[in-house]
Amino acid sequence: MERSAVEAFWELARFHAKLNTMPTYFGPTTLEVVPPPAWSFGATPEVADELLTLVLAGTKTATASARWDYDAEDEPLPQPGALSIILDGSGHPRALIETTEVAVVPFAEVDEEHAHLEGEDDRTLASWREVHQRFFTDLAAPGHAFTSDMPVVLERFRVVYQEA
Repeated sequence: MERSAVEAFWELARFHAKLNTMPTYFGPTTLEVVPPPAWSFGATPEVADELLTLVLAGTKTATASARWDYDAEDEPLPQPGALSIILDGSGHPRALIETTEVAVVPFAEVDEEHAHLEGEDDRTLASWREVHQRFFTDLAAPGHAFTSDMPVVLERFRVVYQEA
């Protein structure tokens, strides 16, 4: 059976980033190391590629999500130290990131620093709010609507390894 692209990337990333000293993700038995979750930024392949480019350049070191998305999928919030494989718009693994900080704040309390760290548009809070209000409105989980006090998960991360 041929290994998946994510498994092959994970093997390379673990080696090149010297992750043997970090906690590992285990499968059903301790002999089976499985890759961390793989996902892409944005809601379209084009946006995924655009945001990945910012991540790989070191411009984007933060992201934001609606808290209700985690609740709707029954997923735990990200935790510092968690690893993720970031995919491009075609679904190919391109980077391994580590979450460094997580906070949940009302939309209206997201600050300039976070907007700047997201690295998008002109990196101002005004443009961050405009883009994210539209995003959270268009992609609201069933039963939810954008409000200025909606909880937003703010996540900071660092690139541990990127595909050469």
